[in-house]
Amino acid sequence: MLSKKEKRIKRHIKIRKRISGTSEAPRLFVFRSLNHIYAQLINDDNGLVVESVSDKDVKAKVNKTQKSLEVGKLIAKKAIDKKIEKVVFDRGGLTFHGRVKAVADGAREGGLKF
Repeated sequence: MLSKKEKRIKRHIKIRKRISGTSEAPRLFVFRSLNHIYAQLINDDNGLVVESVSDKDVKAKVNKTQKSLEVGKLIAKKAIDKKIEKVVFDRGGLTFHGRVKAVADGAREGGLKF
């Protein structure tokens, strides 16, 4: 019997077989913990993290979903400052709803294309 975490990691491995980040379109990886959410832009060709943001960088006193939306907008702003307009979204084995979807929506609002 696999735990929830092991199932998520197994799904993430399947996803990672299909997608990869490049210098033109880095991978936008989202990690959600119980209390926080993190987003990273990763160039898999070089194995480098280009940018990273967490909800700890957001100072607004709002709920977790709204903080996730702000994280998406913040990562988009940092990416556009580095002249990155297109990314590949990696949900990390998580279902695409709630806070994960909010990060994607915020990144789209910020100007990134998936």
